[in-house]
Amino acid sequence: MQASVSMSRTKSRRPGEGELSIDYHRELAARVPGECILKAMEDQLHWVCELAGSLSAEQIDKVHKPYAWSVRQVIEHCVDAERIAGDRMLRIAAGDQSDQPAWDENAYAAARFGLGNMRELISELGFCRQANTTLLRRINPTAWDNVGTVDGNRISVRGMAWVAAGHLLHHLEIIEQRCEIQVSRGPQMT
Repeated sequence: MQASVSMSRTKSRRPGEGELSIDYHRELAARVPGECILKAMEDQLHWVCELAGSLSAEQIDKVHKPYAWSVRQVIEHCVDAERIAGDRMLRIAAGDQSDQPAWDENAYAAARFGLGNMRELISELGFCRQANTTLLRRINPTAWDNVGTVDGNRISVRGMAWVAAGHLLHHLEIIEQRCEIQVSRGPQMT
């Protein structure tokens, strides 16, 4: 058991030099607390649920200036981003060397997909995050070091995981600020 925990921490450590080539990605990764991305990603599931349970119907659909999206749209954006991050991690882990395209978050937001109800969006975000952490646990530890390109920029599987967590952290913090609430960001250990 100890070897398994040690291996998990080794592969899920913070990205090193050469694993993230965009400053914005390095900034997102740097904001994520802790030294194990798997733990950080799992803790964020708790944060998402706590935050969703603290929002009123009015807060969910209000556009808080200067932002252009409602909280519901932000959560939908986070779902889209989580799906895309998972696809990128899978492809890079498998050794796919094709340059993956950038995605236009505004085009995805404009498509709206019906904007599902908030409970379903939170569930979908949770399922996507759980699928991504399950993928990360399943892949060969050396695959975490694989580097691919997205829109011509180098990123490793490990780097993509840290960016995904940093992206969600960024949006959850904005939601808390917009709605003037603060919730627990992880399970409380007793």
